Amino acid sequence: MTDFSNVPSTDALKLQAKRLRQQLKTSGVEVGHSKSLELVAQQYGARDWNTLQARSSNRLQLRVGDRVRGRYLGQAFTGEIRGLSLMGDGEHRQVTLHFDTPVDVVQFESFSALRQRVKGVIGWGGCSPQKTSDGVPQLIVEGPA
Repeated sequence: MTDFSNVPSTDALKLQAKRLRQQLKTSGVEVGHSKSLELVAQQYGARDWNTLQARSSNRLQLRVGDRVRGRYLGQAFTGEIRGLSLMGDGEHRQVTLHFDTPVDVVQFESFSALRQRVKGVIGWGGCSPQKTSDGVPQLIVEGPA
């Protein structure tokens, strides 16, 4: 199985293809735009450019210190990423979030349980594999706040 955990953005991949095409041209080898995209895909171990592009464009790019928004146990939040690490399978990341405003994780009227800092696991699309009882991901990180 190919590890796509280090694939950059689609724009960065296209820039790599452009540079490759220019470098090959200075060496006397002319290749078209499509061929250079396919060569870049091969460098990352993808079957073809479409496969690599799908893996790249579906990835939520996150860094420690980023301001993000999303939903935790159905409650909307904005906050900051305080920790981020790649899980062993390469398909998931563990993220530590500090919410601007605490989120009530209990849906009963008789009591509350507020959380301001949470840790969870998300896939490259920003959703946790764990789901609530109604089938919604427990944690959804949507992107910049």
